[in-house]
Amino acid sequence: MTSRNLRDSRLRLVRPRPLATARRAVTNRRTRPAPRPPEGTPPSAELARQAREVLADAVRVARWAAAHHAEGSTAERERAAAALDLTPGQIHAGWDRARLAGLVELHGGTARPGWRLNAWDRDDTAVLRGWVALFDAWSLVHPAPADVAPAAVAEVVEAVPQVLSLLQLSAGPVPVPALLDLLQQRVAELREERCEVPYGPQPDPATAVAATAAIATGTGTEGPDATAAGAPLSALLDWALEGLAAVGALTLGDGHATLTPLGNWAVWVKLEQICVAAQSPAGHIEQSAEDMLRGCARLTPGPARAEYRAWLAARTVSSAVTELLAVARGEDALLRGLAFEALRVVGAAAEADVRAAAAQPSLRPYALLWLAEYEGADPEDTAEVLTREEATWLWVDTAAAVADHGESSLLVRHLDSAVQGTVPALLDEIRAVGHPRTVQVLVALAAAHPDPALAKAVRRAAFQVHTGGA
Repeated sequence: MTSRNLRDSRLRLVRPRPLATARRAVTNRRTRPAPRPPEGTPPSAELARQAREVLADAVRVARWAAAHHAEGSTAERERAAAALDLTPGQIHAGWDRARLAGLVELHGGTARPGWRLNAWDRDDTAVLRGWVALFDAWSLVHPAPADVAPAAVAEVVEAVPQVLSLLQLSAGPVPVPALLDLLQQRVAELREERCEVPYGPQPDPATAVAATAAIATGTGTEGPDATAAGAPLSALLDWALEGLAAVGALTLGDGHATLTPLGNWAVWVKLEQICVAAQSPAGHIEQSAEDMLRGCARLTPGPARAEYRAWLAARTVSSAVTELLAVARGEDALLRGLAFEALRVVGAAAEADVRAAAAQPSLRPYALLWLAEYEGADPEDTAEVLTREEATWLWVDTAAAVADHGESSLLVRHLDSAVQGTVPALLDEIRAVGHPRTVQVLVALAAAHPDPALAKAVRRAAFQVHTGGA
């Protein structure tokens, strides 16, 4: 039990900013030279090859599920096992990983390929981002033992980044006892930071002193690594290491653990708070709408609009609008937002097509905002045309774009744009809106947010959505 919970004022959202501002956050990214990875880090192509190996079964399952419009039922998994020559357990694990890595998405209960799956064979960046999404969700890939209290699990998940940092700094095998020592220290620090106050009947002072001495010296029935929930930290450390090994972040030897090249690179990325993103080409006039929008993603709004105008000038209006809306219907949320930015440059000639697009759930919030601005509304006030559900859907879609293409700090700041007044209300409405990227967004937000209590609540929400819980 902690002294802080989700009703704490520190977990309340600040006054919401207009959604139009949040929508532009992805294209208003800071530009800075990318730090160089540690010496010995394999090149991106080699890291991507290793990530493809880790997710090979997940990719096979995702492609089968997308081709057969699967819904993840037991019967379909049995059919997939027979078709792919995998066991039902491998199919279940592959399906789980495919969803967490953004390779497959459920739309109305039916599987559709995620944008990463479509780019899997040609885009190393998409592959690495898919693997990082899986890395962030390691505690969902390898669920904790059922008999361990959620509070104990949450403490360990919160402390694991320090364990990974030690592994990364050591640049080689680290004995498990050393990792356990660090885990004990970090869990103790977390409890001290939360100023935990025990509830319920308390032991007499003599018993408390004896218990404290037992923990300090490593004696007693529970040992030095007992958690508040009665589960030994050593067992939870084993669970965490096994979970990280299951996603390819580390390897386990006889009493030691070692980061893989992928794991070492991922920890470095997290420590540097950078993202792996494709560089923008110099010109876009001859490119497809998708490639043009990707190239404009790193431009500020002014230069991006100039690129849109040049690209539009080389095409008929009808063909350009059709191509932009086709990209908007795709799986990449960043491109969806940028496609409507380009359609703003088209203006009146795109009105009929945008009105028609408003009938499609995935495009409706963007189309309504476009129409409001076209009809003269102030861009900062257009969010008022959206229902609460549409605004929440757009918030998740924008968060997906930031998680895929932006820095962690942007994802944290994106919380400010939610229409809900508190984090609990936001999480409740996110779960209800049914966006196909909900789990990935929540996992990424939990991994990025510096507030331990908020991160724990977001992780719990991700787990509930992933498992179909309330």
